[in-house]
Amino acid sequence: MRVLITGGAGFLGSHLAERFLAGGHEVVGIDNLSTGRKANWPKDAELVVGDIRNLTTFWPKPWDVIYHCAASYRDRGAWEADATTNVLGTINVVRLAQHSGAHLVYFQTSLCYGPKPVSPVKLDAPLDPHGSYAVSKTAGEAYIRDSGIPFTSLRLANIYGPRNLSGPVPTFYQRLTTGKPCTVVRSRRDFVYVEDLIRVAAEAWKHPGIFHVASGRDYPIITLYQAVVEALGVAVPEPTTVPRGADDVATLLLDASLTQATFDWMPVWSLREGVREAVRWYRDNPKATETTYSHLSMATEVSR
Repeated sequence: MRVLITGGAGFLGSHLAERFLAGGHEVVGIDNLSTGRKANWPKDAELVVGDIRNLTTFWPKPWDVIYHCAASYRDRGAWEADATTNVLGTINVVRLAQHSGAHLVYFQTSLCYGPKPVSPVKLDAPLDPHGSYAVSKTAGEAYIRDSGIPFTSLRLANIYGPRNLSGPVPTFYQRLTTGKPCTVVRSRRDFVYVEDLIRVAAEAWKHPGIFHVASGRDYPIITLYQAVVEALGVAVPEPTTVPRGADDVATLLLDASLTQATFDWMPVWSLREGVREAVRWYRDNPKATETTYSHLSMATEVSR
C-alpha cells in the first residue's frame, strides 16, 4: 500500500510512518518543518520538504491512503496562516485524494465543540469552534465531508507522548528542567498516549466516518503535572493554581463508544506510564524541547 503523510516530520505523522513501514508499506512524507523535525522521520523513507499550501500533482503514482496530519496551530493570532494551511491546504490535500482515488484520514481537534460542551461529548453534539485553530480545522473537516471522497475523521482528545512539543506535558517538562516556576490551570482533560492513538489511526482507512479517540476519563491538569514531576524524580514546590483563560474549556471528555466497538479498541497506556515515556524522550532529545507550541492565548499558555 502507498501511504502519503502530510506533516510527516511532526508528532503524529512520524509515529504513523514507523507503523506503516513496519508493516511493509511504501511511505512518503511531506512537511514544511515549521514545527516538525527531520530527526523524527524514519531514515529509510522519503521525506519531501514542502508545503501543503503549494501542493502540486507532481506525485508520480496514485496514493492508496493519505493521512493529513499537517496543521498550523502555534500562533493564535495568525489567522492567515491557520486559514491558508488548515483550510486551503486541506482543500489541496482533498484535490490530491480525488486525483489519486485515495482514502483520506483527517486528524480533527475536539475543540470543534466549543468552550462549553456537555460531557461526555457525543459525536452528534453541535459544533461551536472558537479560536483560529479550532475554526480552521473544523472548516477543513467540512470541506472533506462535502468533497464526496472516502474519508475518516478522528476527533482527538489530548494526545501526548514522545516527540510531542505542544500542550502541557512538554511545557511542564521544559519549565521544570530550566528552573522556571509552573502554574496549573483549573481544568480537566482526557489524555490519550500516542501509541494508543496510532493503533486506531493505522486502521482508520478501513472505517469511513467520524470517530472520537479518547480514554473516557478526564484528569485534572494538576494530576498531569504531578505525573511529570514523578517521572523527573525531582523535588519542586507546589505549583500555583490559577483560573482558566477565556479560551480554555473547563472539561473536555469525549464519548468514544463507537470507536471502541468499530475498532475493537481500548487505550492500554496509563497516564503515569505514558508521561514517563514522554519524559524519557525529552531527556534524550534536549534540543527538541527548547521550543514548545500552543494554540491557546499567551495569557493562558503562561499560566501552565
